[in-house]
Amino acid sequence: MLINLSELFTSEGKEKIYVQDIEMKQFHAPDGVYDVVDAEPVTLKVRNLGDRTLFLEGKAKLSLMIPCSRCLDPVRNDFDLSIEASLDMKQTEEERIEELDEQPYVSGYNLDVDQLVCNELLLNLPMKVLCDEDCKGICNRCGANLNHETCGCDRSSLDPRMSLIQDIFNQFKEV
Repeated sequence: MLINLSELFTSEGKEKIYVQDIEMKQFHAPDGVYDVVDAEPVTLKVRNLGDRTLFLEGKAKLSLMIPCSRCLDPVRNDFDLSIEASLDMKQTEEERIEELDEQPYVSGYNLDVDQLVCNELLLNLPMKVLCDEDCKGICNRCGANLNHETCGCDRSSLDPRMSLIQDIFNQFKEV
């Protein structure tokens, strides 16, 4: 959803509160695409600081279904995002890129709320998602989810670099 910010430039100190629904149904992360299962409207307060500079702050709540890092079962992850950003509307796109202050959620005088939320989500994604601390994962041979079923695969595969040591242990077992 786009918000036109041009109406805030009429006077310094002017502020406005926007409440926008999140329109995205999926979040495209660097490691996959996650479904948005629940999202509350985003509340943004934008204030004109003068000299064509805006300050925005807001809150967003949403939930994503992210696969477990061990067994790949979908896990609900709730996010309570706090958003704060300063927008210098004097800068051109080239100047923002040069200063490493890219703001893909601003295009001209329009603010893309979904893109703003995506940027905040990228910063708040967990490193590892587990369905349970004791998740057993999946079998590396047959792909069975070991939380739901057992398989008859031989799990005693050793590191091939340790095969010489294993041979030594096997020789001493025979004695």
